[in-house]
Amino acid sequence: MTKSFGMFMLLALAAGCSFHARSPNEYRDATQALLDTKSAEIKSCYDDALKGKNDLAGTVTVHFTVDAETGTLSNVSADVAKTQAPEVLTQCVVKSLNGLKLDPPDANPGDGTFEYQFVVGPTPPAPAPAAKG
Repeated sequence: MTKSFGMFMLLALAAGCSFHARSPNEYRDATQALLDTKSAEIKSCYDDALKGKNDLAGTVTVHFTVDAETGTLSNVSADVAKTQAPEVLTQCVVKSLNGLKLDPPDANPGDGTFEYQFVVGPTPPAPAPAAKG
């Protein structure tokens, strides 16, 4: 059985300061792109947690702060109330995101929430045999 990996991502950032380097949409997009750099590592987290379990699925919701001076993501933590994935998967996702840096940093600090949804997809159909002739 082939397993597929899917992620549903939501990102909400609130930023405010007297200096404004990025618009809210640009800030959101830059943070989204930063988190996307860890997609392969997060897929590995899921693949590792999936071993021996054919039906592992769930949501990992993380909160973090983006430091205005350094752009570093800090205080990365799982929202226990909104996370329904096994602890091993949750901790792997949190560890993957910890210490990422928005480059260049923004003049505004940010608070973010991001949701990863892990699903096991149906087995894809086998390719049709090639015609010989």
